[in-house]
Parts: sequence; structure tokens; C-alpha cells
Amino acid sequence: MQIQSKHYHTIWVKGDRSSIVQIIDQRKLPFEFIIRDLESPADCFGAIRDMAVRGAPLIGVTAAFGMYLALFHLEGKNPEVFLAETADYLKSARPTAVNLAFAIDEMLEFMLQNLNDEAIMLKTLDRANALKELEIGFSEKIGEFGLEIIEKIYQEKREPVNILTHCNAGWLACIDWGTATAPIYKAHQKGIPLHVWVDETRPRNQGARLTAFELGEEGVPHTVIADNTGGHLMQHGMVDVVIVGSDRTTVTGDVANKIGTYLKALAAKDNGVPFYVALPSTSFDWNMEDGVAEIPIEEREAAEVTDIEGWSGATHQSVRLIPENSRAANYGFDVTPARLVTGLITERGICKANKQDILNLFPEKKK
Repeated sequence: MQIQSKHYHTIWVKGDRSSIVQIIDQRKLPFEFIIRDLESPADCFGAIRDMAVRGAPLIGVTAAFGMYLALFHLEGKNPEVFLAETADYLKSARPTAVNLAFAIDEMLEFMLQNLNDEAIMLKTLDRANALKELEIGFSEKIGEFGLEIIEKIYQEKREPVNILTHCNAGWLACIDWGTATAPIYKAHQKGIPLHVWVDETRPRNQGARLTAFELGEEGVPHTVIADNTGGHLMQHGMVDVVIVGSDRTTVTGDVANKIGTYLKALAAKDNGVPFYVALPSTSFDWNMEDGVAEIPIEEREAAEVTDIEGWSGATHQSVRLIPENSRAANYGFDVTPARLVTGLITERGICKANKQDILNLFPEKKK
């Protein structure tokens, strides 16, 4: 997708410097465009933990490159032990997104199988890039299937389609295209008139800062709203469809996504608004069945709630929001039960949020 009319991915290897992986530092957007170098697994861990990169697909791919960068730090170490320890270390960066473990396990298995190959560096880099291209391909297919939903709504109403989304499940989170935004971009490119309601997404404001930024760069009409506005809009017929992403979805269709998603699903259900979740197969947890009971919910530092960061016109500044003697809790995600989900948009098509329909799309996962 575009930044100032130039195409970017959110992660790549630096030119001919194969020991350096580069990312767009999402903590600085939309006010500063900064490219950051990653040269070690520790750099990748920090980028994931501190949210310089965020979004389930990108987190996974960043960890995959972190495993690759481990090969540059093998000197004096037992390779099998070091790589296994690096894998466990990277997995601990953030607990909720299942893509993280998927990508790391894929890389570790591949690397252990090829340890004695003289071309292991090149082959491991190729493997990390293959996982990156896999996610991009998944996102584009999600866009094509999701386009059908938007197109059908437009054919019925013959007025701009109003879409509400939450957090950032855009190309910044998914390397290119995005999950929840891919159908939006496909529809916009096809000339279907639409408008996006962008939840601000407290406490990190990924909607206000990231989704609004990338929609603006692509020329997609949008309006940023306070998180609690969505229900009001739905009551007054101002939302035609809700499309969100997912950090982990159980095989039964329960969806973990950024905190506040559950409340949007409740409002959508009460007002008869379709609620879709866009996700690649790498965001499914094929071993979990009860999302509320089983999905680990990340609790982040209280400072994200007690303070807010903004742009002064010259620098990023953080200011206090709540009384000094008040405590704050910061749950990063919530779980939307499958019963509230109209459908799941995947790279293989759209299915109902239940085990049978999900496994019909992915029969190889049947046990």
C-alpha cells in the first residue's frame, strides 16, 4: 500500500545488507515516518513487545525474521540449544496473537532440519520471506472475498456503504493489504463509494493514528470517532457492516481482538448490523475451543491508560489523564463469542463462526 504515493511493506531486508531487517516504526505514525533497523532476536523481541510492530500477521513475520537473525549470533553456542531458546524468548514477547507461535515454530523446525547445510543463511532468509509473502497473499484473498460483502450492500442500497472497524487490522498490521481493511481497499479500487467509521481504539489509539493514516494515504473517505460512538451510529442506521480483525480465533469461532471489539459485536447484534471478522488461517488456534476460558489476554502497563501521547507540532509528548492516586488496569484484548459473529472472512472464503463450517474450509485441520 501507499505512503506519500510510494509503495511499502511494513518489514523487509535492507538492500544488500542481509544481516539487517527494517521496519516502519508504528509508534511514530502518523506524525513521523521512521524506518528502524533490527539486527538481532533481541531487537525483534523489543519491536514486538513495545509495539513498534503490531498486528498478528506482522508480529509473526517479525519473529520469523528474528529467528533468521539468530544465525548471525551463533558463534560459540550450541546451535540447537540456542535456536530453541531464541524461539521460546521470542514467543514470550506478546501472549495473545497466535501467529507469533505459528511463525516461530515453522522457522525453528526448518532451521533445525537444515543446520548442516552450507546455504542455511540464504535458505532461512528465503523461508522468512516466504512466510511474509504467505501473509500478503492471504490478506489479498481476504480482500477479494470481503469485497463481495461490500459489493452486495452497495447493489442493494445504491448509496455509499458505511463500514465500521476497530483498532488497526490494516496493511500496517499485515505487511500489505490488511485483513479488515483489504475488502475496503478492494472496493475503493473498484470504484464502489464507501465511508469508514474509524474507532479511535483507546488506549493506544491505533484506529485514530494508524487506520486513519493509511485510509487517508489511499484516499478512502473516513471519519474518526470515539470508541463508544459505534452503538449510537448503529441505532440510527449509519453503519451497514462491521469488519474487524483477529489476533486469535478458536476452532469454534470465538474471536480475540483488540479490547472493545466485544462491545461492538453486542451493539451490532442488537441493531441487526452484520459483524464480520477478517483473518488468515494463521490466526486460527486449532487446539482451542472455548475462547473466553482459554485465550490468554495480555495485560499491558498501566501507563498506556494513565497517560496519552500526542503531537505538539514539533515533538511527541505524553500527558497524564487521570489522578495521580488512581490505579489503572489495561487489558489489551477481549473475546467475542462465536454467537455474535455473522461470518469469518478467510483466504479460502467466508464461513460461519462454528467448528463445522470452519473445518469444512480447512479440512486438513480435522483430527
